[in-house]
Amino acid sequence: MAVPRPQTPISLSQIHQVTGGELIGSPDVTITSVASLNKARSTDLAFVAEDRWLKTNEPIQAGALLAHRRLTEVRCPHIILSNPSLEFARVTRTFFCPATTSRGVAPSTVKGADVQIGFDVSIWPGVTLGDRVRIGSSVTIYPGVFVGDDSAIGDHTVLYPNVVVREGCVIGARVIIHSGTVVGSDGFGYVQEQGKHYKRPQLGGVIIEDDVELGANVTVDRATMPRDYTTIKQGTKVDNLVQIAHNVTIGEHSILVAQVGIAGSTTTGHHVTIGGQAGLANHIQIGDEVIIASRAGVNRNVASNQIVSGAPIMPHDTWLKAQAVIPRLPELRHLVRTLEERINRLEEARPSAPSVKRAKRKSRAR
Repeated sequence: MAVPRPQTPISLSQIHQVTGGELIGSPDVTITSVASLNKARSTDLAFVAEDRWLKTNEPIQAGALLAHRRLTEVRCPHIILSNPSLEFARVTRTFFCPATTSRGVAPSTVKGADVQIGFDVSIWPGVTLGDRVRIGSSVTIYPGVFVGDDSAIGDHTVLYPNVVVREGCVIGARVIIHSGTVVGSDGFGYVQEQGKHYKRPQLGGVIIEDDVELGANVTVDRATMPRDYTTIKQGTKVDNLVQIAHNVTIGEHSILVAQVGIAGSTTTGHHVTIGGQAGLANHIQIGDEVIIASRAGVNRNVASNQIVSGAPIMPHDTWLKAQAVIPRLPELRHLVRTLEERINRLEEARPSAPSVKRAKRKSRAR
């Protein structure tokens, strides 16, 4: 989304009212936009979260900064905050995100029987709503979205173009689902008989709780049996191209980075972080506050508060030690071969056991 400029300049005093913290410099300085530190100009607000960001050959041109400490090395006014990144996001949302206005329901919207739609919605042309669909208030649904029979969308939720929500799915409030994502696709369930694969009907649903965000081209499969659900709990954020299989449960406030794959009936606890391209096997339990490194292969349960890496997984410290050895493997291989050859030569040079005994008898006879 392009960042619109405000109609009038914003003073640092106004920003300070949103962020709090200690203001250094004139509160009357004004800005008209936000920018990254290396591209900020005299009319922009930027932020600094670490000292290393200041180690640059280019002078800082920003009109004002949100900073993690008092910056004696820069001239521009700044506000000292414990978490500049968070406060920068708040300022951006408060002053620079456009206010959404209700568009109503486009006349071309296809609606089934008994559809319920709340107040102040924006439903764009080309949307299809199945029978008995319930849409909350202040919901935005962009073109090309399909919502299947008996599904529900909570208040203030946004579905970007070409999202599919299949039948019997429940989407909570303030959920963001990006383009190309499919919620409620069939789980990958087959029974094999005489070399053929017979599809097992997928009759369950999906529950996406409040404040979840799903990136582009995410797939969340429906549960297998009626009254069962694949569940993504409150506050979880899912990156692009993630596969969540049938009957999976993702705990509250978790992070799933791009290209993660989670097989069926696996459960994760709250505040779990799963790095990009990690794969989780089916029917395993991941505890609370677990960190799974990128490209990990998780084939067993993981207790809470663990950091694991590798495929198959191992404690992260062990994995680091193993990685440190890998570049030395050619050298170690050569060393093992050299030692093996030396041992063989020593074995060949040793007298055989009978020869040693005969030599001892001759010595006694003398």
